[in-house]
Amino acid sequence: MDAVILAGGENKRIKIQKGLLEIDGKRIIDTNSALLNKNFDKVFISTNTPEIYFYLGLGMIGDILDYRGPMTGIFSALVYTDAPEIFVAACDMPFINADLTALMVSRYSGQDAVVPVFNSTPQPLLGIYSGKIAGVMEDRIRSGERSMMDLLKNINVHFIEEKDILRVDPEGRSFVNINTMEDYKKLVDHSG
Repeated sequence: MDAVILAGGENKRIKIQKGLLEIDGKRIIDTNSALLNKNFDKVFISTNTPEIYFYLGLGMIGDILDYRGPMTGIFSALVYTDAPEIFVAACDMPFINADLTALMVSRYSGQDAVVPVFNSTPQPLLGIYSGKIAGVMEDRIRSGERSMMDLLKNINVHFIEEKDILRVDPEGRSFVNINTMEDYKKLVDHSG
C-alpha cells in the first residue's frame, strides 16, 4: 500500500505551509514522511507547490482537476499512482501514531474506505481510500460536491470505532491538527 501526505491546502488561516511548521524541533512533514516511509511501499506528497518539498526526495502529485480541496488531492493520488488503495494523511497532523496506522491497514479488506472515528466524528483526512472510488470522486468534484463527509455517506466505509482507536492512541493525539497560528502556539507551548 502506498501513502500520500495531503499538503495542497490553500492555507487561508495560516500564511505558511502548515507541514513546514516545527514541533519539538522537527518539521511536521519530516516527521510524517519518516513514519510513513517505515510502514508503506511508497510515500507521495500531494501538493501544487512541489518545490517546497523537493528536499524530502519523495514523489510529488499535483491536482489533476482545477478544484481545490482534499478530495481533489486524494482523487489525483489515486489516478496518478494507479494503486489499488492509498493511505492518506493531512500534513498538519503532527502526532500520527504508528500503531493507529497499522490498525487502519489491518482493517482494510477491499472496502471503499477505512476511516477512524474520534470524538464521535469521522476523520476523513487520516484514512484509506480505494482506487475503485476514483470515478465517484471525480463525478462529485466536477459537480461541486467536494465535502469529504458527504462522500463518506455515499460509499462503503469501514469506520474504526473510537474504543478501538483509544487502545492504540489513548489520548487521540493522531487527530490533533493545526488550523490557526493559535492552534500552533498552543501545541508548541505544551510540547516544550
